[in-house]
Amino acid sequence: MQGQSQQQAYDRGITIFSPDGRLYQVEYAREAVKRGTASVGVRAEDGVVLAADKRARSRLMEPASIEKLHKADDHVGVASAGHVADARQLIDFARRQAQVNRLRYGEAVGIETLTKNITDHIQQYTQVGGARPFGVALIVGGIENGEPRLFETDPSGTPYEWQALSIGSDRSDLRDYLEAEYEEGISTDEALGLALDTLAQSNDGELSPEGVGVATITAEEGYTERSNDEIESILDDHDLLATEGDEGDDADTGEDADAGDDTDESDDES
Repeated sequence: MQGQSQQQAYDRGITIFSPDGRLYQVEYAREAVKRGTASVGVRAEDGVVLAADKRARSRLMEPASIEKLHKADDHVGVASAGHVADARQLIDFARRQAQVNRLRYGEAVGIETLTKNITDHIQQYTQVGGARPFGVALIVGGIENGEPRLFETDPSGTPYEWQALSIGSDRSDLRDYLEAEYEEGISTDEALGLALDTLAQSNDGELSPEGVGVATITAEEGYTERSNDEIESILDDHDLLATEGDEGDDADTGEDADAGDDTDESDDES
């Protein structure tokens, strides 16, 4: 009992390290990310692809209201997993940083610089009393000096650069799939197919156009979010298009695959 009460004491304060050097609140924030639906990022030779699982919890919900992909600047896109409200705050912060850089220096912000600005902001919430960490992870992708870059932000405030990654539910399985299938030097079209193939691994091998979001960022076109018709065509080409009956099953499954019976708590997670 004494050991349990000591652990609970370390749970209560974000600024208190446990004897083994852990910040429990940061670890709990990572668990919130795992409860969100998956997002995938793939870096290609000529661009970056972001894909996100955005299945609706109910047939009555408007699919357009599910926010998983965001444009931070003309050359930067962001995908999220975890608490939607936390993601929205960080997206707004990223947009302000991108605009400040344009006004101050007269040029587009670098992807690495923007990511580190975001993670510096996140890190402040791991060492200030009276606040909690952000319960969300982001994939930040874009073009920097003509080269594609792809980063991940963690609730601890640590940035990581990747060639391909996944965040949210089934992260380990999806990452294993990416490690097996990803090849350097692939085109944006090939990366788009790989991203959707990866998402389909946690959706019984099938996806619906309304249940997935896809965006590409290239030097020529900048940030472009694909329409449902384009997504349907790509899914059909890769034999990933769900039948009408399967789409109904997806809607009943819910937006948060790991929420279980805690539907009230999972409503803010995506």
